Amino acid sequence: MDLRKLIVIAATTLACAAAFAQEKWLIGQSAPLSGGNARFGNDVRDAASAMFAQINAAGGVAGRPIELVSLDDANDRKRAGANTATLLRDRRVVALFGYGSATLSLDALPQAEADGVPFFAPFSGAAPVRTRSPVLFTIRASYAEELEKMLSFWTRLGMKRVTVVHYDDEVGKQNLDIVATYLKKLDLAPQAFAIQRNAQVSPADLQRLIDQKPEVLMNTVLSGPAAQIAKGLQARNVFVPTSSLSFVGAEQFIQAAGPASAGVSIAQVVPSPGKSIPAVQVCARALQDAGVKSAMNTTHLEACFGAQILAEGLRRTRRPVTPQSLRETLAAMGSYDLGGFKISFAPGAQHGSSFVELAMVTRDGKMMR
Repeated sequence: MDLRKLIVIAATTLACAAAFAQEKWLIGQSAPLSGGNARFGNDVRDAASAMFAQINAAGGVAGRPIELVSLDDANDRKRAGANTATLLRDRRVVALFGYGSATLSLDALPQAEADGVPFFAPFSGAAPVRTRSPVLFTIRASYAEELEKMLSFWTRLGMKRVTVVHYDDEVGKQNLDIVATYLKKLDLAPQAFAIQRNAQVSPADLQRLIDQKPEVLMNTVLSGPAAQIAKGLQARNVFVPTSSLSFVGAEQFIQAAGPASAGVSIAQVVPSPGKSIPAVQVCARALQDAGVKSAMNTTHLEACFGAQILAEGLRRTRRPVTPQSLRETLAAMGSYDLGGFKISFAPGAQHGSSFVELAMVTRDGKMMR
């Protein structure tokens, strides 16, 4: 190779390393910290921050603390994209972490790809964040895996009239397509009940749903509209068996729907917060030490697990650490056990978990698995 080219490559590498040679490991996040999905976004941020704080208290990574820089997107796709530009250009984060949905990732992931920055542990199993992008790493099962488990349960019981509650946007329609593909194997087809994202479910909407005469509802929307539907059906003395993607946020849904949440089954992509395994216990201690007052939930756990795995990637990365070197280390991580919850990454196989369990909400608002 020409000496000049070698010098240019060396200079570029040093410049990139210098850009990320900060006193802290900066991790960027855009999250819904306000608006209708604020509790979910704050749970993600609080749990990840608590886990990073515990790691920092033990000396950080290579003597440097990890700092989560969280910007509020209010559950708005455009704001999430703008926040991402700020995190990448102005804050020079070494990774992006814990985006709240596939929709909030749509304008963010391409920016991460352009800059070669890891896009780690988005809170979604939807198709846009199940690609083979070299920067994308997930630690949860796909929505296809969740929906297939739920549909298998109901169709074995003879349910044929399946209505899919979904957002009337790109991601929502993809969730509808997953159900349609599964049911086609059984010579069935779903009914669609589309709602606008960030909109209220009106009485007219609810009547439109009832008029479909569904035998089972498959919910793929967030806790707010899911709770409105559950309470609306209960008020009209209409009972429809319902299953929901993990996307709903089990604890957030239970709080929003109250007694109407009883009997709803919800897919879970992490172990129960009450399970006595090291992975859960570590997160419980981190949240307690950070002063988080609310009871630990599955959203907390997923964020905590993601923070630990990302920190482990930083530990294993050879110095100087850059987004590219961190990305390469994560891709080569192989199997990693947090103590009862395992993920596995390999180059080109960066969706780390297929763990799915079904849980049902009891009359006293608990999750029974």
